[in-house]
Amino acid sequence: MDLLLEQALEFENMKMSHMSTSDRVEASRKAKFLILGINGFYKKNKDEKLMDIMKRITEKKRKIEKRLKGRLTV
Repeated sequence: MDLLLEQALEFENMKMSHMSTSDRVEASRKAKFLILGINGFYKKNKDEKLMDIMKRITEKKRKIEKRLKGRLTV
C-alpha cells in the first residue's frame, strides 16, 4: 500500500505541460490503475485520506482526458 501511495503522490506532482499524446494516454491509464488500487484499500478501512487522494488523482485524470478528446466546436 505504501508503494501505491508513493506512486499516487508522484503522479500528482507530475508536470502536465509539453506532454505528447502517447504520454497523456499512458498517464490516464496510470491514473486509472492508481485509483482502482487505492479504492481496494479504501473499501476495507474507509480512511478519508485515501478518498482525498483518489479525488485529486481523478481531477487530474479528467484534465488529461479532456485534453486527449479535444474541445467540441459548435
